[in-house]
Amino acid sequence: MITVLVTGAAGFIGSQLCLKLLETGYKVIGVDNFDPFYPRSTKELNLQFLNIYPGFIFLEANILDSSTYFWLENYKIDAIAHLAAKAGVRNSMVIPAEYYNVNVLGTSNILEFARKQGINKIVMASSSSVYGLNSNFPWKESDDHTLPVSPYAASKKAAEILAESYALNFGLEISALRYFTVYGPGQRPDLAIYSFASSILNQTPITLYGDGSSLRSYTYVGDIVKGTIAALLSKIKGFEIFNLGSKETITLSSMLARVENAIGSSTKIIYEPLPRVDVPITWPDLSKAKAMLGFEPSTSFEEGLQQFALWFKAGFSLQVA
Repeated sequence: MITVLVTGAAGFIGSQLCLKLLETGYKVIGVDNFDPFYPRSTKELNLQFLNIYPGFIFLEANILDSSTYFWLENYKIDAIAHLAAKAGVRNSMVIPAEYYNVNVLGTSNILEFARKQGINKIVMASSSSVYGLNSNFPWKESDDHTLPVSPYAASKKAAEILAESYALNFGLEISALRYFTVYGPGQRPDLAIYSFASSILNQTPITLYGDGSSLRSYTYVGDIVKGTIAALLSKIKGFEIFNLGSKETITLSSMLARVENAIGSSTKIIYEPLPRVDVPITWPDLSKAKAMLGFEPSTSFEEGLQQFALWFKAGFSLQVA
């Protein structure tokens, strides 16, 4: 039975990746440090669905601490899904050094652990943010003209470069997955869809940044999990980057209207200027991921929103995957 180490296992995407792996028959070792960026209680709710599986082992630990790796050395690990990261584009402007420490040095620690333990298969979560102000749409992985505009985006790009050097020099098989605006049940409370839904439900004003015309490739978490597992199972050698996103790009105004429809209400909107670190468009080319991973998103935005709304209205108590 294959054992997968999942870092960031209590987070939004990490917990659902763990759940799908466990359901499929894998053993999972989960690591998370409960970063205070959002409430610990939210992550504990994510874990409740995992702890019922005998094949799940969890360690509350930090990927920056050497003691974490002393503990992990006790286990035979076949592959790593490295999702642990300091998240949030805007927050990275407040504490940029912490983003470097976690996203770059933390990734360095994971790669070094893999090298020393002979773990050749690694998938790592990157971000569409690395493309930044690149206007060559749709964005292709082969396009070197990336212009990260936030410390978060820069840290993710630096982690990719570091991973590529490990693949080249130490024979590791590493896939960097550039996730595009992930949403769905279990979503982080700082993300727009959750934030809008919360404001609508509580009848508090929504702050809308920009004029509502910014475009995003909103990608359902179930599709992201499927793409991540496809990368884990792939026979790809060396280092590869893949876009994991949705085919459809949606304006911010349209997204808000659809969230209102899913929740069944609306509220007051306050308009604020678009922050400099928020890019106006995210638009992935998915041809490489389809050709090499068989990745093809299958969940429409409306269907995904309905799943999110069910989870949200149920008080986050529904099992998600």
